[in-house]
Amino acid sequence: QVQLEESGGGLVQAGGSLRLSCAASGSIFSINAMGWYRQAPGKQRELVASITNSGSTVYADSVKGRFTISRDNAENTVYLQMNSLKPEDTAVYYCNADVLLSHGHYFTTGDYWGQGTQVTVSS
Repeated sequence: QVQLEESGGGLVQAGGSLRLSCAASGSIFSINAMGWYRQAPGKQRELVASITNSGSTVYADSVKGRFTISRDNAENTVYLQMNSLKPEDTAVYYCNADVLLSHGHYFTTGDYWGQGTQVTVSS
């Protein structure tokens, strides 16, 4: 019903930058929060940053001042600008969306995940 397509991951040297994008498509009426999570090998998935449809943001302490989350509500797209990358930022990054779906004359809600994009930061 809803697909999240991520792009922008890759390999970068420490101190470099990457920009992740995630576009949502499907029977979407509206999207409340969108966010980015990451999971490093052997670790639990953790929140990196999230943003509501009104623009309120939350960041993990480890990325504050380095990462910026933004979104284009008209395009159902969320971005994550990552600057001053560190080797400890290496992980698979997942997009998440809290979606209100339209089924014609009724609505349902759902929580959706992208397939993940690998970010590798070399020292």
